[in-house]
Amino acid sequence: MKRSLLLILTALLSNLLLSQPAVNQERLQASVTQLAAFGKDASGNPNRVAFSDGDIKGREFVISLMKDAGLEVTIDYAGNIRGKRKGKSATKKPIFFGSHIDMVPQGGNYDGCVGSMGAIEVIKTLGENNLVTDHPLEVIIFSNEEGGLLGSRAISGVLGKEALSVVNSTGHSMVEGLKRIGGDPAKIGEMALPSGSIAAFIELHIEQGGILDKEMVDIGIVVGIVGIKWWDVEVTGFANHAGTTPMDARQDALLAAAQFILAVNKVITGVEGKQVGTVGRISASPGAPNVIPGNVKLSLEIRDLSSEKIKMLFASVREEAEKIASASDTQIRFTPIDANSEPALTDKNIQAAIAEVATKLGLSFRQMQSGAGHDAQDMALIAPAGMIFVPSKAGISHSPKEYTSPEDMANGANVLLHTILLLDRTLK
Repeated sequence: MKRSLLLILTALLSNLLLSQPAVNQERLQASVTQLAAFGKDASGNPNRVAFSDGDIKGREFVISLMKDAGLEVTIDYAGNIRGKRKGKSATKKPIFFGSHIDMVPQGGNYDGCVGSMGAIEVIKTLGENNLVTDHPLEVIIFSNEEGGLLGSRAISGVLGKEALSVVNSTGHSMVEGLKRIGGDPAKIGEMALPSGSIAAFIELHIEQGGILDKEMVDIGIVVGIVGIKWWDVEVTGFANHAGTTPMDARQDALLAAAQFILAVNKVITGVEGKQVGTVGRISASPGAPNVIPGNVKLSLEIRDLSSEKIKMLFASVREEAEKIASASDTQIRFTPIDANSEPALTDKNIQAAIAEVATKLGLSFRQMQSGAGHDAQDMALIAPAGMIFVPSKAGISHSPKEYTSPEDMANGANVLLHTILLLDRTLK
């Protein structure tokens, strides 16, 4: 109740301070709610995975909103939906902003959607107030963010050919999926934008953690997005009879895998910092209760803001794995997975612009890193990039219980709006 009153007072103060346009909170909330209707599973849970029928219907809805806002809408070879708005200058580079609408299986209605609907709301607000920026503006709704940042990796020129053979939970490969949403996989290599061709990129997103909500802070200013490295891990032992093989004569791949999981935790927590490491998938073969497992497949993921630290941590994990393999008479092999992303630091000038705008709007803010991957990290390879976080209730994300209040969504969209206007005045 206290926070609601504070938000109301903040909104009133914002209008007094700026005497400038503000987004329509009710309209923004309505667009997020309407988008949520597309892609539900049989139980009514959100399930708008990229390339699914729900994703296609959701994209059609988004395109209609973009056209209604006066944007010139196209779909590029990577299936990104791009809406252009002309600026006063014929020579200035465009300012890009947007996010994604696809989700993980049984995900939430706010991850990506707040930034996408917020970007369209910014365009509508500019139009209603007859404001034309000097820079051209481009709203971009990236394709298949949750399946490996496909759309943004294509734009930044770092999408490997092998990524197109990946099959997601819809059963479609990336090639098939791109064709379903209007992309052209045969030409995807031609669409990379040159570095320096964009004046700035900004992404509004929910914070996929509980820091802002717990500390009752309105806005997060992202200083960097962690790099993510994945490996497939395979432990090979020897399958044998569980009743007749003595304990000291076993080559138990699952026992070695269990020791490996503990070793990952030991290595990651043994170094100071905010790095994280996860073994999130494991399967044992042959999988019978009376057979000693001879083969185990696992995943390994390490995240940090420093590529060098990720390399150091992996080297330590591999060293521990070698010790475990030797002691258990097994083999442990690592295979890198292509869907990796490099750490990306956001632009300090954009960070400062977001802070200036939040201050003028009377919103509290703090600097923070993003532990989740985002399209902004790929865009940072070719343009100055920034990210604006708004609270997610209890830090819940990738879940049907994910929730961001209408007030917080509007706060983020207003910060996005006025950051774009500030950058438009200050960038060349």
